[in-house]
Amino acid sequence: MPLNKKSLSDDGFTGFRTLMALEGNRIPQRQGLFAVLRPEGFEPRFLAVSTAGVFKKKNPSLPRAALAAEWVADADVLFIGKASPGSKGNRGLRRQLSEFVDFGEGRPPGHWDGRLIWQLADADSLLVAWKELPADELNAAHAAYHEQFRQIHGRLPFANLVQARA
Repeated sequence: MPLNKKSLSDDGFTGFRTLMALEGNRIPQRQGLFAVLRPEGFEPRFLAVSTAGVFKKKNPSLPRAALAAEWVADADVLFIGKASPGSKGNRGLRRQLSEFVDFGEGRPPGHWDGRLIWQLADADSLLVAWKELPADELNAAHAAYHEQFRQIHGRLPFANLVQARA
């Protein structure tokens, strides 16, 4: 089964809001997975320089040829991330997605997972969906979605540069 808005919705993902229209109060505080999807008709246009913040003095931008090599032409899902509860239990989807958007707006991140999203023109029109999960199921579910995508497309989603492990 392909990974797309319908299949993710059928599997319990909700939200499906554009990055531009995300409202923090509507995002769950608990841990879970989130997916970034391209809306219908979205065609990639790669920016020469990423809008994302610098991470540990490293520039998040890649050359356009490298971005094009990562693009999965027939995939709707561009990134699958996770939001753990954190060591103090105060993290989760709301905080993770807030930091993800802040990163795309140029603020320094605590990590740079999904950074290729921020080198797409019109990234704010991409859709974000989330699924709450118990903490002890997160890593396995994250790895399973990556593996499912790999089985369908032969590689990871565009902005996932590292295979998740269970």
